[in-house]
Amino acid sequence: MTTPQARIALLASAGALATAALLAVPGTAFAETAAAPAAADDSSHPQESGPEIIVSGRVISGNADPINAPVVLTGDSLTRDLKPQIGEMLASLPGVSSSGFAPGVSRPVLRGFDGPRVQVLLDGIGSLDASSVSADHAVSLDTLNIERVEVLHGPRVLLYASDPSGGVVNAVDKRIPRQVPDKAFTVDALGSYGTAANMVNGGIAADVRLASRLVAHLNASYNHSDDLNIGGYVLSPELRAQTLTQANDLAAAGDAVGAATLTAQANSKGKLTNSGTEGWTVGGGLAFIDDGGDIGVSVQRLANDYGIPPRPSTDPDSTSISLRQTRVDLRAGLNLTGFLKRLEVRGAYGDYEHAEIEDGNIGTQFNNKAVEVRLQADQEKHGIWSGSSGVQYSSSRLSISGDESLLPDNNTDRFAVFTLQQFEVGHFDLEGALRYENTQIRTIPDGDQRNFDQYAAVGGVAWHATDTLTFSANFSHGERAPSAEELFVDGLHDATQSYERGDPNFTVERSNGVEAGMRYNGGAVVGSVTLYGINFDNFITAVPTGEIIQDFPVYQYIQAPARFRGVEAEGAVTFARWGDNSLKADAGVDYTHAKLVDMGPVPRIPPLRTRGGLEFDSPAVTLRSEVEWNAKQSRVTENENPTSAFTLVNLSATWRPLGEHGPLSLILAADNLFDVTGRLAASETRDFVPISGRDVRLTARFTY
Repeated sequence: MTTPQARIALLASAGALATAALLAVPGTAFAETAAAPAAADDSSHPQESGPEIIVSGRVISGNADPINAPVVLTGDSLTRDLKPQIGEMLASLPGVSSSGFAPGVSRPVLRGFDGPRVQVLLDGIGSLDASSVSADHAVSLDTLNIERVEVLHGPRVLLYASDPSGGVVNAVDKRIPRQVPDKAFTVDALGSYGTAANMVNGGIAADVRLASRLVAHLNASYNHSDDLNIGGYVLSPELRAQTLTQANDLAAAGDAVGAATLTAQANSKGKLTNSGTEGWTVGGGLAFIDDGGDIGVSVQRLANDYGIPPRPSTDPDSTSISLRQTRVDLRAGLNLTGFLKRLEVRGAYGDYEHAEIEDGNIGTQFNNKAVEVRLQADQEKHGIWSGSSGVQYSSSRLSISGDESLLPDNNTDRFAVFTLQQFEVGHFDLEGALRYENTQIRTIPDGDQRNFDQYAAVGGVAWHATDTLTFSANFSHGERAPSAEELFVDGLHDATQSYERGDPNFTVERSNGVEAGMRYNGGAVVGSVTLYGINFDNFITAVPTGEIIQDFPVYQYIQAPARFRGVEAEGAVTFARWGDNSLKADAGVDYTHAKLVDMGPVPRIPPLRTRGGLEFDSPAVTLRSEVEWNAKQSRVTENENPTSAFTLVNLSATWRPLGEHGPLSLILAADNLFDVTGRLAASETRDFVPISGRDVRLTARFTY
């Protein structure tokens, strides 16, 4: 007999298969074509914007990038999924999972890749923090001030990074105004409350027209949450059994106190200890804008405090993080005529500090001072030819002090030259990107220096077989320099609750990949399917060794050949439309299969995931129901526990009481409606940090 969750999962899978079958019949006639929202003006995108495919509230670009369509989150869909952590906010997008280290820290995982392989950018510039140093370090990003998020793959990745395998997450925010408002001022305010952790979020942004070509920007945000409610036991079945065995051994040895402590932790359920968060941001900007160009600057102060749930121990430490960053950004551009249409410089400076607090005392302090500058020239389209080229420089100095100097102080300097060129030949689009990057890493004060040259290239072609159907393929070669952490880390880290060892002998990580896709936009039927495969000569990853040092597991960075294969697909069918109302069904699936050659599975890879949804949309109301099934992940590396399958049921209702284009939106959402327990296979802490329990969230957004 099947369980209710299994039946729900089968329905979701059936929905995905049914939609795929419909997408396989592109010749079906439909009377109407869905309208698409215009892309946000972003000068870092050299391609012309075009029609977009809307799938389950998310936007898949049609012609903005003909080779690899980026997934874009914007509008009410962005508001509905808005959370303080960027990884958690994007986790429902195709091919995207979350590192899920703790409720207060969550990076996006793209196609099984995370850390330094996934660039998280703010308007084309890095986060300038220490988030890639360790999984417990949050990204310094104010999600409440974002108006658009893009997930990029393919040639466009080389505009920002020399390794195209993982991809790029680019968040476009409002801190430096892009246009002078028609009104004297504009206001965008948002507030939400969620029941799973008594979470309160609030943010406000305002643009004020000071003169005909001068505009000022102000923004502030605040978020707070208590310890997270969960659906069942805190510990995974494997870790719970291990902890109870240790408790019995201690009891037999006469240590009644230690046995009781471990037993209490093993039986803990319903609430995730030490998982509360609190944060705020405040910032301002000023921009001069006219037909000839623009120049603007912004300053922002960000604070984020969050707890790290403890691993079972007879003497569990209470570790929390206190993160602060001051960031200054500059954007200046010239609008040109002739061969170039736009010349833009972007720069930012970040002063970041991060204290790990153990039982009320600062144990370890991280400080990072970083600067990044990029100059990009966008070409005017001449006949069949357009493109973009530029240079990029970044420098960061990371210093660590305190009880756990697990990594030597170090400087990392990068310099890159890149170009992206596009040709339209009849029904074909050709696109090629090249990037050269030099990375220098030097330890302080020893002066141990490593110098890496990286060469990357991506070439692709798209065939627009009909006005509604596009086939695409691209081939990529990527190279990534090992990070300072992968080279030099060696020590106990309380916040990650692990002992980590690097290898200073690592060489450049090289990959070769191929990707093929299909996009279809028939109005009432839309969809996208992507297949990819990537081979690495010397993939760098941290694997659990099975050793235990001071109650913490040991993770060793290794370098070995690896193979990644995967698929992403989603589609939607609008099967009823009357007036301005519509009813549609949508479905999606993503899967990554990854292995270390002759060694076994790559650690922390998300399992097969399917999703099915039903949505009613009208100018005043949008109602949505969604079922998401995450398969069991039994392909795990040695000394890594599997994760069980789980099914999520989510509901949401969006009400626009003043009309479709009115200033007010109210969203009521219920996630994980049946309060199930689930664990993210991509998370290092999944054995003692499960997903959120039932969360009912009310969000209000006002725009004037």
